[in-house]
Amino acid sequence: MLRVLLCACMVVPALAQQKSPPLLLANLYHPGIDLNDYWVSEKYDGMRAYWDGTQLKTRGGETIHAPHWFVSNWPKVPMDGELWAGRGNFAAVISTARMQKPDNRSWRQLRFMVFDLPAHGGPFNERLPALQHIVGAINVSWVQAVRQEKMASHTALREKLLAVDRSGGEGVMLHRGSSYYKAGRSDDLLKMKLHDDAEARVLAHLPGKGKHEGRLGALLVEMPNGLRFRIGTGFSDAQRAEPPDIGAWVTYRHQGFHASGLPRFASFLRIRSDMSSDGVESLHSLSSAQVSR
Repeated sequence: MLRVLLCACMVVPALAQQKSPPLLLANLYHPGIDLNDYWVSEKYDGMRAYWDGTQLKTRGGETIHAPHWFVSNWPKVPMDGELWAGRGNFAAVISTARMQKPDNRSWRQLRFMVFDLPAHGGPFNERLPALQHIVGAINVSWVQAVRQEKMASHTALREKLLAVDRSGGEGVMLHRGSSYYKAGRSDDLLKMKLHDDAEARVLAHLPGKGKHEGRLGALLVEMPNGLRFRIGTGFSDAQRAEPPDIGAWVTYRHQGFHASGLPRFASFLRIRSDMSSDGVESLHSLSSAQVSR
């Protein structure tokens, strides 16, 4: 059923009590960087997860209730990584990780892809072999060190990105080898994708016309800065019949922004149920379908 009423969303008080881990965050790739100083890896379409030495945490600081066997024999040192279930399985990762009581069968489909050691103290060139040693000592198939490689040129980097995209991957990451781990965004970590994406909150369901009569025609959404626009493409038939809830956050692809600040050629990508109704990343938000560097 299409719903056209706007919702007055409520802040979830419990989120304010969460302490987010001090994570290194990525800027967007831009030309002109010294590629010789960067390691390149695939950008996994999973959920950012931080092992603090005793338990797994989300990017927002919430506890991930992993089974005991999944984290047994893990070291008492922080590890930064991504929970991943293979390309195109983002929703399965979120569904599994948000369970208060872990389901062993679902968790056996997940891997913890480790890409950094936040407390190591050395530059990434030194953290990388230390990380590989630690993951090797854990010695289980579901904990893997992210493969890092050097690119000979920006042309080779572009070819790598195209190959990942053709295989259903999300993009690539570039990690500066001489950089130290520090919280916040900087060019020490860069993400590179063929398509830009962003988030917006659903305000209303706009009815369809023609072949979409009786179903969703478009979503009226609001960006974090308050600008509103419509998303009318990218939906499956099932999503048009059962569109994202009013108040839910969705991710959309776009091709840059107009001078007005609105996105160009916005297309629906997926629901972001790891975000609460007030825009705070949350593992247990109000939506019921579907987090990263």
